[in-house]
Amino acid sequence: MGWIFVFISAIFETFGVINLKLYTLNKKIINYFLYITGLVTALVLLYLSFEFLQVSIAYAIWIGIGTASAVIINMLFFDESKSFGRILGVVVIIFGVMGLKFVS
Repeated sequence: MGWIFVFISAIFETFGVINLKLYTLNKKIINYFLYITGLVTALVLLYLSFEFLQVSIAYAIWIGIGTASAVIINMLFFDESKSFGRILGVVVIIFGVMGLKFVS
């Protein structure tokens, strides 16, 4: 159950970060509301995951998934750099998250 909370929380974190980007580009109240809602929901779900998982593992995986997904989405939809170094960094994050998942 804890892993489900972590993964859904990471999705909401990514949702919140995307809306933060949209809010910085266009100061609409809906983007602000979605940004806050996404991040608050993410933190609540992360907190719930701590009942089932070690905090260090759950938090590291949450951050890894959120970071990798935010970078990928920004590269695809917001014209951020798609350099080899950035792509390699995302791949390393993904393998690191998978490694933590398998050893815990």
